[in-house]
Amino acid sequence: MESYTIGQTADLLGVSIDTARRWADADRFPTRREGKRRIVDGPDLAAFCVEFAQEGAGDEDTSYTSARNAFPGIITGIKLGDVSAQVEIQAGPHRVVSLLTREAVEELGIEVGMRATARVKSTSVHIERG
Repeated sequence: MESYTIGQTADLLGVSIDTARRWADADRFPTRREGKRRIVDGPDLAAFCVEFAQEGAGDEDTSYTSARNAFPGIITGIKLGDVSAQVEIQAGPHRVVSLLTREAVEELGIEVGMRATARVKSTSVHIERG
């Protein structure tokens, strides 16, 4: 299972480290200690990212204008079929869904809570791990 520092969590949410710390202190998402660092488990962060996006929060100044944009985020859902798969990524306030083969998901080792980048070109969405 992938885990994230508060700084990485802040980057994925598009907020400052101080804001991420305040949210952790307010128990908006669970953290645990590894030495002096606070760590957020991937599945917990994935759940919070979905909730955060539904609140309409996020960095309003973020602009994605190119058709070849990269949307770094966290995997929040995977639906596997016999041949195909659907992978959801929460990239700040954006929810990106990619349809790909089950084999591709298995080869990449994609799991909920894992960092990923959705690359969008025209109507195709490609996923790249971490």
